[in-house]
Amino acid sequence: MEILWFLIALGLLFGVLGPYLLRRRGGGIRLAAPGSPDAADPAAYGFVPQEDQDVRLPGADEDLLDVLNVVQATQDWKAASQLLAGTGKDGEVRWQRVQAFAGAASLELRERPGVGGAWLRAWRADAPKDPGGAAVHAEFLVQQAWRSSAAGSDDFRIILEEALKVTEEAALLAPGDPVPYITQLAVARGLGYGPEQFDQVWAKVIDRAPAHMGAHLAALHYWCEKWHGSREEADHFATTAAARAPRGSLLAALPLFAVYEHVPDVVLVQDFFRTQVVSKAVEGALYAVHSARPDDPMLAHVRHLLVWFLVRGERWAEAMHQLVKVDGHVGAVPWTLSADPAAEYTVFRNLAVAGYEANGGSPLTLPR
Repeated sequence: MEILWFLIALGLLFGVLGPYLLRRRGGGIRLAAPGSPDAADPAAYGFVPQEDQDVRLPGADEDLLDVLNVVQATQDWKAASQLLAGTGKDGEVRWQRVQAFAGAASLELRERPGVGGAWLRAWRADAPKDPGGAAVHAEFLVQQAWRSSAAGSDDFRIILEEALKVTEEAALLAPGDPVPYITQLAVARGLGYGPEQFDQVWAKVIDRAPAHMGAHLAALHYWCEKWHGSREEADHFATTAAARAPRGSLLAALPLFAVYEHVPDVVLVQDFFRTQVVSKAVEGALYAVHSARPDDPMLAHVRHLLVWFLVRGERWAEAMHQLVKVDGHVGAVPWTLSADPAAEYTVFRNLAVAGYEANGGSPLTLPR
């Protein structure tokens, strides 16, 4: 029986990876031994080695990285407080920076239980009325709930209930800031709010930031089948937001995230990633990327997800065009859902390079 299960598992694995590794029709990928003259070399494109990929952020934010390095080296929170105090409330950057600080403290605590993240505890103790510290603390608790407890467990609920209290405190300290309420969306999902109760939180978000991409991604999770909605509800939420999006908004890419949330664990349908549903969502995301401001802080998030879909759909050149914009930073979905985001990203990147070269591409033909 064990052998039978092994053969079934092997067959499924080949069904998933086989199309990328062994194509018999023209234009596919052929395996080459490492070091062979025919082997594709990602380094030839200036791509960063796997071990040097930054898993903390989806894209470059030099000010944030500089402050993170100072905070973690000195365990002094003041630079983080100053950065958030100078970050506007009306955009995506503040939300991403709050997430980054919270994530850094959470990972420190996981690596050094009882000691890591001491700078965040000191921040809250020394400056309890600092709105930035309260926002980071609330997001830290949410991340801790998911990292340290099983969803639905008593510990999970206790941590999220504490996070709820801190989001309310953060909201009072920073009127008009949507960030505490975006964090509250994750709390609402974890605590199992009903649709009406969830909509009350959502109304507070869109009153403050109606086109906030990060907020829409947080809300989308609630409406997904794995949580409190369905495939249809998630698609309706995403397509409605995309249709109402102002010109240049990355909300046009939201349907692709809805599709991703409902991709089956094992895709058994041939050419699933070329179906009309997937292709339409990919085209919407490509349109959003091309229309968005080059400095849109959510742009890297969309590019990373596009890489995943474009590689799975064997659209090698288009995948390469996204890769050259994001390589070096892999702190985004879908890579962060893996135990080793850098390794997961590198597999897809290397497949894109191999497919690109198998179809006549080279470093000289790839525009930057």
